[in-house]
Amino acid sequence: MRKTALTIAGSDCSGGAGIQADIKTMMANGVYAMSAVTALTAQNTTGVAAIQESAPEFLAQQLDCIFTDIYPDAVKIGMVSSAELIRVIAEKLEFYQAKNIVVDPVMVATSGSRLIDEKALDILETRLLPLAAVVTPNIPEAEILSGQQIASAEDMIAAAAKISETRGCAVLLKGGHSLNDANDLLYRAKETNSGDWGTKEKYVWFYGRRIDNPNTHGTGCTLSSAIAANLAKGYNLEASIRRAKNYLSGALSAMLNLGHGSGPMDHGFMIN
Repeated sequence: MRKTALTIAGSDCSGGAGIQADIKTMMANGVYAMSAVTALTAQNTTGVAAIQESAPEFLAQQLDCIFTDIYPDAVKIGMVSSAELIRVIAEKLEFYQAKNIVVDPVMVATSGSRLIDEKALDILETRLLPLAAVVTPNIPEAEILSGQQIASAEDMIAAAAKISETRGCAVLLKGGHSLNDANDLLYRAKETNSGDWGTKEKYVWFYGRRIDNPNTHGTGCTLSSAIAANLAKGYNLEASIRRAKNYLSGALSAMLNLGHGSGPMDHGFMIN
């Protein structure tokens, strides 16, 4: 039987991020992909023009249809900015006892603007993160989740520890943003939902190489979806992250160049 994965995220009509990137990534990593749409966006490589959210009742119906027919072996959650939508997702994941949940907390725009209000953030932290096997914030998102400034590798460890210990999930804190190059930190407190993760240590560094490619639209979506796909196939958390980072490096190294802004990666580089 083919393993399956579900993405719960917004649509990107230009195909570089959101559910479109998630589905491409999941298929490239060898699993059957499904999607529940949290929002429609009108966007391209130069920015977002408009967002139209799904109604909470409709999102609930999408999730019911998926879980009662083709049960996902892993779930990736991306852009969800509404408190009511986050509540629906948490309730359905609890009801169906979903496993291998990867949360990519899309909270800060590239411009630095907050994409989530305090009410939605509270529900994300108290209802959704405790269900996750791993949450994958970047530096600005981890600063919001931890309430701490991050300016060094030591700060990354401290912030990841606080998030993991207070929310009960493993944390993959992504480097970048002019800090620690392409090196990511995986931290797990003693009591988490992360299962087997491949190391006995509290944290492990994943050292990456900086790829000189300005076209990085959808990198966060792609990495989290690749992690979910590999968890679905039975790899432990550490192995899933290593495989996902290798896939992301390959997609960036293909040097696809489309659009007038920060373009998409080549998700299908292995099948060209």
